[in-house]
Amino acid sequence: MSPYRDPRAPGGRQNRPNRKQRATTGSQASQRRAAAPGEASDAHVSGGVRLQKVLAEAGLGSRRACEQLILDGRVEVDGSLVTELGTRIDPETQSVYVDTLRISTQKTKVYLAFNKPAGVVSTMKDPDGRKCLSDYLGDRTERLFHVGRLDTDTEGLILLTNDGELSNRLAHPRYEIPKTYLAQVKGQLAKDASSRLKAGIELDDGFVKVDEFKLVDSTPGRSVVELTLHSGRNRVVRRLLKEIGNPVERLVRIQFGPIALAEQRQGKMRSLRPDEVGELFEAVGL
Repeated sequence: MSPYRDPRAPGGRQNRPNRKQRATTGSQASQRRAAAPGEASDAHVSGGVRLQKVLAEAGLGSRRACEQLILDGRVEVDGSLVTELGTRIDPETQSVYVDTLRISTQKTKVYLAFNKPAGVVSTMKDPDGRKCLSDYLGDRTERLFHVGRLDTDTEGLILLTNDGELSNRLAHPRYEIPKTYLAQVKGQLAKDASSRLKAGIELDDGFVKVDEFKLVDSTPGRSVVELTLHSGRNRVVRRLLKEIGNPVERLVRIQFGPIALAEQRQGKMRSLRPDEVGELFEAVGL
């Protein structure tokens, strides 16, 4: 699985705690000062929603399981450790973290992953009547933004959300969110294909290089490769592979940042898990 940040950079894969380490961090956090029994937490909002209810509604487990998360010192609100079950918060304005990973607590926010088939246009409406993303949304009425546009012939992972701030950050070059593709190409790869792509290639619209590249399979007259890059330029993967002499026959995006396509069936839409949403927040500094 590809890292969703450059592992050499601060916050990259080598520096980022895994789930077990997060749980350990959360346990250690319980040793920090929390509100004393009977003392209101700094995060407490009179008239707010009980924290365990917010956690349960965010998909962290049953109400009782979420109470245990709080008692174990694994939950923070706006930077304050919370261990009192009576704590109430405003889920629309306060930030909640479990094992250092932020969770989405706003009920109106939607986070979806879609496995786009070839032939579907990456827009919500198409003036030419072609199939587009809205055809797969059913009766949803939210105004959704799609993140990670794919050309019509390319298949694979697209994210959709009504979280404008997250959407903007995921699309912004500053955050360098990597995308991983599986490509079936014509011909056999040259011996220097990987080194050329990693060193960078000059295209019509500028210099581009890939972060990772590997040969997955090879048969007479055809190869399958996997590559990861940060660039979001139009048809950049197709242009890079054509430049090294291996035109693309089929292209699938299998990962966008921390979100993997995995076994999701083509044409299917699914809601992201709370930890997946948290990893997206983390990837863009939210």
